[in-house]
Amino acid sequence: MSKSVAVVHTGPVTIEPIKQRCKEAMPEVRVINIMDDSLLNDCRAAGCLTKAVTQRMCQYFIIAEAMGVDVIFNACSSVGETVDVGEQLVSVPIVKIDEAMAEEAVDLGTKIGVVATVPTTLDPTIRLIESKAKEQGKKLEITRALCSKAFDLLLAGKADEHDREVMEEVKKLSAKVDVVVLAQCSMARLVPLLSDLPVPVLASPDSGVWRLKEVLDSL
Repeated sequence: MSKSVAVVHTGPVTIEPIKQRCKEAMPEVRVINIMDDSLLNDCRAAGCLTKAVTQRMCQYFIIAEAMGVDVIFNACSSVGETVDVGEQLVSVPIVKIDEAMAEEAVDLGTKIGVVATVPTTLDPTIRLIESKAKEQGKKLEITRALCSKAFDLLLAGKADEHDREVMEEVKKLSAKVDVVVLAQCSMARLVPLLSDLPVPVLASPDSGVWRLKEVLDSL
């Protein structure tokens, strides 16, 4: 019997990229998508992860377990910390999309640049990176950058303008840091366009899906 995964999305932009990566990495695995775009919208409106959003995410984790899936995959960095709560409520593993990326960033250097297009993603991503550094006994210098208009441009179908804004910020950051972290799945398609920079640029979907595959293979 093939294994199955439930992916919890907080908006439509992550569905196709993650579906495609799962198909390439583990074609035999059944992928079920749960999407509620009120989650990210409510976080953005409040400026942070709220108790109500955490409660709804945990309900989706419980529903996913009831579906009989083997692993749950959280596709949004803005709500990544809900996984820490959800793990107490379900018995199946929950994988954060950005956990492997955070570990890789800490491995690559102590000066880390973090770029986001949604304000509510910056702090959770930085806290995750700092927690991975603490596990390794490393001290970091983190530089943050927010491309505040880019995500709305992407949602409005202006992908080229989104890409220009983000790439300009990444190029500026690359002169000051050892590695640049793109804090959101929606920015991952820019990585091939940034390969000529002097430092690595990391994005979460590829490493996140490979971590998901590792967890599935270990069961």
